[in-house]
Amino acid sequence: MNHRNAAPGRTFDIAVIGAGVVGSALAREFTRRGASVALLDARGDVGDVTSKANTAILHTGFDAKPGTLESTLVARGYDLLSDYAARAGIPTEPTGALLVAWNEDEYAALPGLAEQAAANGYRHTRMVGADELRRREPHLGPGALGAMEVPDEGIVCPWTTTLAFATEAVRQGATLLLETTVTGVDTAGEDIVLRTGRGDVRARQVVNAAGLASDAVHRMFGHGGFTVTPRRGQLIVFDKLARSLVDHVLLPVPTKMGKGVLVAPTVYGNVLLGPTAEDLDDPTATGTTEEGLAMLREKGARILPALRDEEVTTIYAGLRAATEHGDYQISFHPEQGYVCVGGIRSTGLTSSLAVAEYVAGVMAEKMGLRPAPETASEPPAMPYIGQAGPRPSADPACVARDPAYGEVVCFCERVSRGEIRDALAGDIPATTAEGLRRRTRAGMGRCQGFFCGAAVRRMLEDGAGTPVPAEVAR
Repeated sequence: MNHRNAAPGRTFDIAVIGAGVVGSALAREFTRRGASVALLDARGDVGDVTSKANTAILHTGFDAKPGTLESTLVARGYDLLSDYAARAGIPTEPTGALLVAWNEDEYAALPGLAEQAAANGYRHTRMVGADELRRREPHLGPGALGAMEVPDEGIVCPWTTTLAFATEAVRQGATLLLETTVTGVDTAGEDIVLRTGRGDVRARQVVNAAGLASDAVHRMFGHGGFTVTPRRGQLIVFDKLARSLVDHVLLPVPTKMGKGVLVAPTVYGNVLLGPTAEDLDDPTATGTTEEGLAMLREKGARILPALRDEEVTTIYAGLRAATEHGDYQISFHPEQGYVCVGGIRSTGLTSSLAVAEYVAGVMAEKMGLRPAPETASEPPAMPYIGQAGPRPSADPACVARDPAYGEVVCFCERVSRGEIRDALAGDIPATTAEGLRRRTRAGMGRCQGFFCGAAVRRMLEDGAGTPVPAEVAR
């Protein structure tokens, strides 16, 4: 059940701070092991910060730093998330990636990147010459010398992923505490007391998955060792008509500042350009800038010149939890009943289930958490919001079962009244227009809500009706 107030008098086995993709995966894993869980977040919805604004790449981990915890967890997470997405109905597409070299230095670096991939356990890379590259990506800009192919890279829906994890946790008994900011910690008693603006939350153990605030929470428990520097990534989303211009994720040769500016298809049928990499002091600075967008347009014109003539659907920016270290900052403090899962960078979407598996495994060894069950849990059937498969409004059998799925409200994204109704009455219901967009894509298309906005707002204000079981909507 979804709660917005703390639970006075109750002591949870585990409190997870942060309901992003990693925190939600942790809550799911802990409830699978029989723990009572409180999942806290300062925002009004799950996945409302870093998890909602990223490049949505399903990473193989080929370019992670060998020997790091991140490299291990991304590789494991790729397998876990691929399987989970298939079972839950989370949109994914196996596009593959091409790491494009634009000059001699970049081209000379490709064999070393292939060796790095092999050191990470990924041995499927292949060198692609200029002629083959041009055949496979005919709209690529002039001057590319070749590429390294990473055939198993893909794209995924980040919103449905986080919502699926949190929904499964809630269905297994987790208490979701939204708009609940942790302001302090009291560890003097038998239980840990989290001070929040909505009352105290008591737990026997606490797991810090607070993302951009993970270093601040870590200090509340008396620890240091890393500092989160918000790294802003601005992105441009092009209209669905641009989708035919690109077949793979087009990656640059990475630098120490990150993976650079990419061009990628999305599971929603658009084309994505970005991100920038700007280290900031303000953890709320999610606005775009004229300079950042101009830089992206310049880079995009070189990678895919035809993008200059394509319509932009929207722009956005996200913040990633960068630190001064080249690895995740996961540490265990059994004497305090505390675990830090900090510094989870842009690979956190892919690695989320593996992070949860790893953390729960160590907690089972050192902190008394129950062992993992022998059988996998059944994920919730999520509403499909991708482009590759049919939406309910295009499924005659679905419409026959419930005519509300045949009443299209948002024509740009083919969103029906039935889907909006279900999102408003779900296990974790949408309570804002933005939350509704992430669950259905209503208002996220070409017109950005110009035509459907009034109808969507009216449904949001009127409240939810009775949801239809997921198997009917699929």
